[in-house]
Amino acid sequence: MPPPSAILIAGPTASGKSAVAFALPERIVGLLINADSMQVYADLRILTARPSAAEERKAPHLLFGHIDGAVNYSVGLWLADAQESLHKAQDAGQLPIFVGGTGLYFKALTQGLSSIPPVPASIRTKIRAEAAGVAVADLHARLAASDPAMAARLRPSDPQRILRALEVLAATGRSLSFFQAARAAPLLDMSCCLGIFLAPDRSALHAQIDARFDSMLAKGALVEVEALRAKNLDPALPVMRAHGVPHLLRHLRGEMDFAEAAALGKRDTRHYAKRQLTFARHQLPDFMWVAPEDAEAHVLARCGRIRDK
Repeated sequence: MPPPSAILIAGPTASGKSAVAFALPERIVGLLINADSMQVYADLRILTARPSAAEERKAPHLLFGHIDGAVNYSVGLWLADAQESLHKAQDAGQLPIFVGGTGLYFKALTQGLSSIPPVPASIRTKIRAEAAGVAVADLHARLAASDPAMAARLRPSDPQRILRALEVLAATGRSLSFFQAARAAPLLDMSCCLGIFLAPDRSALHAQIDARFDSMLAKGALVEVEALRAKNLDPALPVMRAHGVPHLLRHLRGEMDFAEAAALGKRDTRHYAKRQLTFARHQLPDFMWVAPEDAEAHVLARCGRIRDK
């Protein structure tokens, strides 16, 4: 079997993806490319568990912390950045190594992305102004009344995607589901790539999530959130929904104590890990599930460009 043209390392949060990926360039002539929708933001290195500056110096990498939190970054924007990163890796003779926990990024990369017309700024502003102060469940009900098919696909607790569906409907007169049905060609052919999904023991994963959240708080995550709060960003922006941010913001506003905010942040992260596992099981069929401790050996066994230690 020929060596893969790209390596894709996915998995739930706190499963050890970054540790595996950042160890690989010691053995492979590779370029790490971030595929995590929160680690793209410069604002939250600690709270999104982005690799530290010292870790990043160990390996060539792209798309980590390159976006300001004020930007409404999307899967389409990431895919454009990913395509440019692929070209850079190929020009430099490096093996692209995508690593991250955002299943939708990997799906777009390997299965193609829907071509959705841009929403005019005036319509986006109007929709978001109308949504200001409205409960997320009520926004979902509003979408269900006008676009039941799309509403059925979305969680009633997901304001960003609900607003996106409302904006597309207002701008085009068509459901977002209409555009999602048509996909462009993918950037990567999975028959030529190696995709692995790190699958730790569930109880061990939950313990690691809780321990990591405590560690992030000890390292200054609350200071990061305080700085984010000072920017007065739209609460519907993706960065404002990073795990732990909403509850820590409530703590900073005096609406809940620190222990409760931390507990809720851990709970949300565990729930997210469960959704990541479900998404991968149903939406990423070409990824092989492996135990985290076996991942590096599995990748090296498939690669032909191995450096001597």
